[in-house]
Amino acid sequence: MGDHSRGKKENSNSEVNTINVLFFGKLAKDCVDVFYPGDTIAVARFVVFSGSSSASSDGKNCLFLKAFEGFRSTVYVYVKSIRNFSSESMSLVPATHYTYTPLNQLKDGTVVNVYGVVKFFKPPYLSKGTDYCSVVTIVDETNVKLTCMLFSGNYEALPIIYKNGDIVRFHRLKIQVYKNETQGITSSGFASLTFEGTLGAPVIPRTSSKYFNFTTEDHKRVEALRIWASNHIPSSSTLLKLCDVQPMQYFDLTCQLLGRAEVDGTSFLLKVWDGTRTPFPSWRVLIDELVLEGDLSHIHQLQNLAIDILVYDNHVRVARSLKIGCFLRLYSLHTKLQSVNSETQSTFLCLEFHLHGGTSYGRGIRVLPESNSDVDQLKKVLASADLTANQHLDSVWLSKCEDSFPAASSSGSVSLFEVERCQQLSATILTDHQYLEKTPLCAILKQKAPQQYRIRAKLRSYKPRRLFQSVKLYCPECHTLQEVPHDGDLDIILQEGATKTPDTKLQNTSLYDSNVWTTNDQGERKVAIHFVKNNGILPLSNECLILIEGGALSEICKLSNKFHSVIPVRSGNEDLELLDLSAPFLIQGNIHHYGCKQCSRLKSIQNLNSLVDKTSWIPSSVAEILGVVPLQYVFVMTFTFDDGTGVLEAYLMDSDKFFQIPASEILINDDLQKSMDMIMDMFCPPGTKIDAYPWLECFIKSYNVISGTEQKICYQIFDTMVAEDLI
Repeated sequence: MGDHSRGKKENSNSEVNTINVLFFGKLAKDCVDVFYPGDTIAVARFVVFSGSSSASSDGKNCLFLKAFEGFRSTVYVYVKSIRNFSSESMSLVPATHYTYTPLNQLKDGTVVNVYGVVKFFKPPYLSKGTDYCSVVTIVDETNVKLTCMLFSGNYEALPIIYKNGDIVRFHRLKIQVYKNETQGITSSGFASLTFEGTLGAPVIPRTSSKYFNFTTEDHKRVEALRIWASNHIPSSSTLLKLCDVQPMQYFDLTCQLLGRAEVDGTSFLLKVWDGTRTPFPSWRVLIDELVLEGDLSHIHQLQNLAIDILVYDNHVRVARSLKIGCFLRLYSLHTKLQSVNSETQSTFLCLEFHLHGGTSYGRGIRVLPESNSDVDQLKKVLASADLTANQHLDSVWLSKCEDSFPAASSSGSVSLFEVERCQQLSATILTDHQYLEKTPLCAILKQKAPQQYRIRAKLRSYKPRRLFQSVKLYCPECHTLQEVPHDGDLDIILQEGATKTPDTKLQNTSLYDSNVWTTNDQGERKVAIHFVKNNGILPLSNECLILIEGGALSEICKLSNKFHSVIPVRSGNEDLELLDLSAPFLIQGNIHHYGCKQCSRLKSIQNLNSLVDKTSWIPSSVAEILGVVPLQYVFVMTFTFDDGTGVLEAYLMDSDKFFQIPASEILINDDLQKSMDMIMDMFCPPGTKIDAYPWLECFIKSYNVISGTEQKICYQIFDTMVAEDLI
């Protein structure tokens, strides 16, 4: 039992009356963790003891309130919005005890509270709908990672994360499994707190909410995660100062905004500084001073330390809202060393700064509060900066850069200037080697194979135009491709396998129980179904594998929707055996698994006995046991690229990485077919000239092909995927 009393004095002449509140059970324990001296509380649903019989020894009246869970009592505490920190705002916080789930114990469909260290994040951005979205990947002491997709109609309601290593607390996070991976999403009442992850830093929660609970247990949890992270998670190397940046680099920058200006509808200029000087002279974007917002005299004073950054596409909206003098962190800023001709020197080298469109790799902009520890450090650097420092070379104006490139071409070709400026959002992203330098197509076409290249181009055309024709079956051993059998052809194959009557000697073995029936169609076909047992016991239908002899395609489809897996078989001399591998060796739902005729060495069906787990029926395990080399469903397409310097055809063969759509499911899922049609329409918008097409960044590799007496060089796309913003 806990006891908590509060005194209240109505005026200087009034008598002091005391209210004693008695808490019992779990409610008492929770209150002990939350109450601090000086708090004001509110209690709902309590029992009042008679005040008349409760006079104290000094004659003053006392009132007793009894509160416990049996009465559904609720206690609210009026506390400072952050304990032990100066703040005038007050918050109403229920004295609730929260349980936190380790990341290795999350279950699909549950709503949980979690703590974690941020390993990756995307600052909040406007989604395709009306909500803002933020992607956060966290990890805890169990070394399990969890990626969270968080949505809110209010930008400020999403977690206020400034860098990797920050610590977050999520309440009411819903757990779901998507594409075989566990992820967290916002649910009703979702709330978050964020803390700096640096050891020794004050434990100050970041949140836009005025209502939250933060106890001594929470404080201990944050400190414990800080200690664990300092020993197990390497500090981020992407946060750099301007004096340390190099060309062709992606990095995060903490800086102060000096000026800003609209360049055009899809780009925006930010003039910033961090008190240090770049190792190369930075470019200058030529704009009219009348459109430049900011203190022009101050900007001129800092001209040797300030840099120009162009931000594009979705970041323009954020840039327009920034206030001069605020402190920023720009994520995944790109540097590029540009060689430009000049009137006074043969060549200038200037360092360009771009924040490209999209949110891949966490690209974004975040305003930092002045209380942030990184801002405190930045202020010290700015205060001691040498304002007289000169850059290595004279400033380079964008107008001179433009003079060195050809003008925008006709609507039927790609503008080289657009290529260099990298202004448009790329519709694809690179999954590896993303820092490699781009090579123009004209140079690639002159080089010998084999080589690997990074390109940035537009998709002039593609084949086949009927996308379902792009799905093939591929053998990873002999590298052959074959067509996916149509239902009509498959039905004929199964009918040919049904000509042999099931052998009664091969029925009801230790592996399976058998049932046979005669169909009513012409010829009175006999069909046998063998139900594979698990340790001598027949499993439930949703875990059961059946072997079917003499079944037609329509019958097998019905059975595959009821049972876990189906294998078409026929009676052999001594055992059941697989049909010709023109038919699937395994059917699960609507997915047909095929094997390679050339590479497979078929084994006895009785080998299924050696499978330990006879409930999951993993296709690769079944194939290995039966001596089948499984074929993979792949997309096979030809892309014709154009970057303004040349045109090149490249071959795409991919199972599920490039489109983020499984090739094995595209033929049986209308929604996936629509998604793929939409992606290709984005790459090649119908009725639109190529100038308006999006840019694609891809890796391609060249290789030699010999056809008869001729040798030619071919190209294949690899380590590239459709940008998640477009999926």
